[in-house]
Amino acid sequence: MRKEVELGTGGRVVIPVEMREALELQPGERLVLTLKDGRLELTTRRAILRKLHGSLAKDDGKDLTAELLDERREEAEAKGW
Repeated sequence: MRKEVELGTGGRVVIPVEMREALELQPGERLVLTLKDGRLELTTRRAILRKLHGSLAKDDGKDLTAELLDERREEAEAKGW
């Protein structure tokens, strides 16, 4: 989906209703702006957290925290703790 919008007074930009609905944006929701390669990207914090959570999961579905805890538990058992 692509829309053209006009930069308003004070640098304000209105996100078209179709895009707000597609992203399920609500008034007061925190958004993140990123300037990258001459482009301005607007992302929801929700999307960033989802992406971050997905990057921490391994292909086998086991997350890194659980793996670390398992390793520490095995080390403690090997030392007789």
